[in-house]
Amino acid sequence: MSASPPRAVVAGAGGFIGEALVASLADDGYDVVSIGRSSSVRWRDVHAVAEAVDGADLLINLAGKSVDCRYTDANRDAILSSRVDTTRALHEAVAAASVPPRLWLNASTATIYRHAMDRPNTESTGELGTGFSVDVAKAWERAFFAGDLPRTRRVALRLAIVVGDGPATRMLLTLARTGLGGPQHDGWVPPHRRYRGIGDDPTGGRPHGYRTRGRQRFSWVHIDDVVDVVRFLARRDDIDGVVNVAAPKASDNRALMRMLRDAVGMPVGLPSLRWMLEIAMWALRTEPELILKSRWVAPERLVEAGFRFARTDLREALTDVERGRSVKRRAARLTRSGRS
Repeated sequence: MSASPPRAVVAGAGGFIGEALVASLADDGYDVVSIGRSSSVRWRDVHAVAEAVDGADLLINLAGKSVDCRYTDANRDAILSSRVDTTRALHEAVAAASVPPRLWLNASTATIYRHAMDRPNTESTGELGTGFSVDVAKAWERAFFAGDLPRTRRVALRLAIVVGDGPATRMLLTLARTGLGGPQHDGWVPPHRRYRGIGDDPTGGRPHGYRTRGRQRFSWVHIDDVVDVVRFLARRDDIDGVVNVAAPKASDNRALMRMLRDAVGMPVGLPSLRWMLEIAMWALRTEPELILKSRWVAPERLVEAGFRFARTDLREALTDVERGRSVKRRAARLTRSGRS
């Protein structure tokens, strides 16, 4: 009799990163079980969640409401609870398992670090920030690292903005395509409370207005490298704790927007001041923080462990995404015209 394949459990498998990981894990020979609102295992079925986790070789949690939205009170609460509650549910399942997963990878975010324009944040020297997004990230990691799980190695993936055909890249390409692909200048911001702290230990108050002159840093990682990082960590048994998942070389906003304009073939891009972005992002139903915060993160632990990033050319990565989306748009137009 042949041995049964190892089981990988992926929570939040329906998103951009989750779909890529499920496909790669299946290619690697895993029996993949997904947990989610529309997956084979539903969050509300506590018994099914426990059964999926018990005996799994690998557990990956990506669950969480997208931050590509307006930070209304309802969305703020959902962003926090969708991360913390699902992580706690998995924690209970791992703790109760007779054969717990040997490795649990939990999504986190590089947004946990401060707005940095002087030096990159590494795992050993990074400084945590304040405000809503940081509070969410800290509560998420606290829930993940709580308690003692002696038979399960835990790694929190502090992900930079993931480049690929996902929501963040699509939003950036849309800005460039609509003529808003110039440098984005932080500065004075109309008072609001959307970025105020949240959770048991809220930090921060009104939004900061940094004078970046479009030089805020943009740390990123390609979806292909995210998949390879998961494979790398699954092979190693000597890495736990927090790991920054970001390409070694960050860009800045001016260079990023120039690359985006080139990718979509837009010759001009209007520079945007913070108050202008507040209006534009209101129309797009998202938040200026996503492009104005200076996210400068370095993957110190991965590099020291010998991981090699395959996709380090941001211009090439953005061009590839736009080219792929153009092919999809042409195919969709042909399909529609064939039906008419």
